[in-house]
Amino acid sequence: MKYFIDPFGCVKNQVDAETMMAFLNKEGWISTDAEEADVIIVNSCGFIERAKQESINATIMWRTVYPYKKIVLAGCLSRRYTAELEDSLAEADVIFGDKNLSNIGAALSAVVSGERREYAAAERSSSVDEIETILPERPLLSLPGSAYVKISEGCDNRCAFCSIPLIRGGLRSRTITAIVRECTVLLKRGVKELCLIGQDIGSFGMDRGNQELPNLLAAISALPGDFWVRLLYIHPDHVPVQILAIMRKDRRFLPYFDLPFQHGSAAILKNMNRRHSAEDYLALLADIRSALPDAVIRSTFLLGFPGETEGDMQTLLDFQEKAALDWLGCFTYSREENTPAYAMKNRVSRKIALERKRRVEEKQAAITERRLERFIGRTLDILVEEKIQGENLYLGRLFCHAPEVDGSAVISSEQVLETGAFIRGKIFTRAGYDLQAVPI
Repeated sequence: MKYFIDPFGCVKNQVDAETMMAFLNKEGWISTDAEEADVIIVNSCGFIERAKQESINATIMWRTVYPYKKIVLAGCLSRRYTAELEDSLAEADVIFGDKNLSNIGAALSAVVSGERREYAAAERSSSVDEIETILPERPLLSLPGSAYVKISEGCDNRCAFCSIPLIRGGLRSRTITAIVRECTVLLKRGVKELCLIGQDIGSFGMDRGNQELPNLLAAISALPGDFWVRLLYIHPDHVPVQILAIMRKDRRFLPYFDLPFQHGSAAILKNMNRRHSAEDYLALLADIRSALPDAVIRSTFLLGFPGETEGDMQTLLDFQEKAALDWLGCFTYSREENTPAYAMKNRVSRKIALERKRRVEEKQAAITERRLERFIGRTLDILVEEKIQGENLYLGRLFCHAPEVDGSAVISSEQVLETGAFIRGKIFTRAGYDLQAVPI
């Protein structure tokens, strides 16, 4: 039997998709395209309203295009609303809300035999050892040379706007031994960039009583080889500053920091259940840049949170200027049921939120372009990802580019370059958010 996965959501969800593929392949299922598949799996996102609707629309679309194929709704949306979707989304044959991904084969077997049912499991997987064994060998859906390594699941930060604890539960950290084992296998498979991910990797180990991210980085640093390690998403309220010394000593740890500040107004940060202030965040940036002068900072801002005034907006713009962020993603508030912010008064209209988002993005464009200028004239490692068909051009990434969310390095080369490998390249100009390079 054959299956096709239609992926939605974040890179944490991507690792879940890869894990499901590993279990299915082990059980004899074959991955293919939608046309050839017996079962289509929609690996949904349930984080905000727009993402939820995209996943539902995809399920309806697949049912319309392939009325006789079997369709399974998996992922975060199915976890969050298992029972509701079982009653309301007839287009899906099975709602797989199970947090135990090793059960995906049973779900597909059930749907092929004509059984419609929901799969909801307990908070903790009953087959952790089985998942840990299969993770290093899973198929990779990333571009060549890069892999995401999920070091923890769930979150205990309880930001007022966030539905993640409702979907993923509380923080559960993997063991350092298991993570290092996975990294070792991935490196042997030819991976050049290990992207450490979680809802908040700064919290890694805190469910066991300690911030263990420095210990994890020290263990990874003992691994031999030429590779990158990229840290993605550290809650700025508790960045373990000990990692700066480790990163300074071992340059394979990229000086790239993904710190979702969300706002600069004291009142809004407090209502978001953020514990630190804009001044604390600026001090953190100063410490990072002092320890690692080449540091690249990505962040996110959330516009239109309940109670946000024009004064709060001006405070945010001032913080944005002082922070001089290299990359910034802007989002408007999505009112999610069962979150603390859901019942907050003084809601901001979508029109005003979108206008504020536009102002921040317009300001950030000039900041990002200015920040990128410092790379022109430098010779740096570039991870080559893909060739542009019909052109003597390749796309790749520098240390300042996280996968999928930042700009690219556009490489001009008449010689054939190997994708998924490093080259040395000289940056000769900037084009928008992209940097143009030639091999050295």
